[in-house]
Amino acid sequence: AEDEVTLLERDMKEFWNQFKFSYGTEQNNQTSALRDLCKETLEALAEKWSKKLKEEDVMIDKIHEYNNEILQQSKYIAEKEEQLTEIRSKLNQEQEQQKNLTDSIEELKQELMKKMEIKSSKNKAAKEKLEQVSKIKTLFEEHLALEMRRIPDEQLQFIFRHIDHKDPDKPYMCTLSINEQGDYEVNSCTPPLDCIAELQLKLRETNNFSAFVANIRKAFTALSYK
Repeated sequence: AEDEVTLLERDMKEFWNQFKFSYGTEQNNQTSALRDLCKETLEALAEKWSKKLKEEDVMIDKIHEYNNEILQQSKYIAEKEEQLTEIRSKLNQEQEQQKNLTDSIEELKQELMKKMEIKSSKNKAAKEKLEQVSKIKTLFEEHLALEMRRIPDEQLQFIFRHIDHKDPDKPYMCTLSINEQGDYEVNSCTPPLDCIAELQLKLRETNNFSAFVANIRKAFTALSYK
């Protein structure tokens, strides 16, 4: 705007110089007409530059409006980017939690499978031991006067007779079961035998059930002579 005012002043000065040079002092009678022409010219120029300045003011206002809109859009984009960052962070946390949960489930699954395999193995071993006992049951009953009974709590009771030569029908009893580890365990012995712990340990080491029963009978027989 300052350059335009300077340009206007320069135009006016050139106009007056040309005016003085062209007409001189002898044209004084035309001064009034020329003054009116000058005035009209100046008014036209003033209107032209006023309009131009107004247009520039409007343009400046538009530029301010555009700058404000750009600033608002920048703030909006910044807010959305911040929200997007938070969402991504939460998503990453949820994915990490999901992975940890999946890993925990897999570990529990593997642990459960191992326990089931161990349990199945123990059940199989217990079943095999019971089958072994059943197979020799008849032999013991026929040759050793031994009676075998299943009693509550998954126990097996052995009733020996023909032990006491004074009273052949007197019962000598021993109760046996299989514990959680799949091992034989003597629960009771009537009358008590001092060597029962040793016989139980030997049975666990050798898994020779027939020898265990025979040794129990020998121990009862030896006790009957005391």
